[in-house]
Amino acid sequence: MFENYNFRKYDLFLVLMCIAITSLGIVFIRSADEAYVHNQQQGLMLGIIAMVIVSLISYSFVLRFYWLIYAVSIGLLVAVRLFGETGGGAQRWFEVGGIRFQPSELVKILLILFYAEFIMKHKENINTIRIIAVSVLLIIPPTVLIFEQPDLSTTIMVLAIFAVVMFLGGLSWKVIGGVVAVGVPAFILALRYLMRDDVHIIKDYHKGRILAWLYPDEYASTEAYQTLNAITAIGSGQLSGKGINNNVVASVKNGNFISAAHTDFIFAVIGEEMGFVGCCLVIGLLFMIAIWCILIARRAKDVAGQIIAGGMGGLIGVQTFINIGVVTGLLPNTGLTLPFVSYGMTSLVSLFIGIGFVLNVKLQSPSGEYFEGEF
Repeated sequence: MFENYNFRKYDLFLVLMCIAITSLGIVFIRSADEAYVHNQQQGLMLGIIAMVIVSLISYSFVLRFYWLIYAVSIGLLVAVRLFGETGGGAQRWFEVGGIRFQPSELVKILLILFYAEFIMKHKENINTIRIIAVSVLLIIPPTVLIFEQPDLSTTIMVLAIFAVVMFLGGLSWKVIGGVVAVGVPAFILALRYLMRDDVHIIKDYHKGRILAWLYPDEYASTEAYQTLNAITAIGSGQLSGKGINNNVVASVKNGNFISAAHTDFIFAVIGEEMGFVGCCLVIGLLFMIAIWCILIARRAKDVAGQIIAGGMGGLIGVQTFINIGVVTGLLPNTGLTLPFVSYGMTSLVSLFIGIGFVLNVKLQSPSGEYFEGEF
């Protein structure tokens, strides 16, 4: 469970980057809505403690219980389905002492751990129909349970994580090419079908978000309202922004025209208050964290370590891209938060737990093969 680690390989740079981006997030959460700052500060403290503890426990030991990890994931999602709190038409949370716990955020990390061990055990047969089929069947229950909450954004992220870990596990380019060749046309046809008025598989508000993305001017006062105001806020920040927590009357944020400013659309606040420079700083930090995780994956002692570190890098990178894509109008509104930056204690603590496992992967990497001379 506990190894004789070489603590000179403890990645303080990764730790400092995660703390720095979270601290920046708290600054902007304070500017967006000060009422949420205390909880996010608590989340940072809890996250750091959890990260340090997890980083000292051998991931190889944890992965021995990979079927239990999978069962816990399903159990949490079933429990929230049966007993969870309902808000905004969704049932995604447990209420504990006034603080909401969203199991699906932790499940994203647990699924990376589960597939890390599952794929390593079947590494030699990863491209066989049987193992691919089993892998797909295993991702269906958590995906369906999350989709039914309903939570389409996290459903998309779970599927993205699944794609990343399968790729890291050695899925053949022929298989990937075949899936893309079949999947892209099938997705377009399925989307056309789902958007029909007489089809109700996806919610009406999901259809509205897609239509607002395609025809923003026609939905400027309804579904496209958030995104168009976010784009205006970012553009108004120009190069250096209007200043953090400013009192400018012409501020989009100060006029309360940015919905969910402390969560999904916090990047709009960053753009308005710190301008292009601030946006680049945040994107750069998140990009560095994702790349650093991937570099650690390259030096992992085994396939499971590669999938854990690479999977976390993929999670942070993909979720960052989707969130910023939504805020800038490149993608339909999904409701995904910006990793480490947006308000959300469960998301923040879960991310730090994931980073703890990445740190442990590096601690167990072969000696003398790390980043010396690479930077």
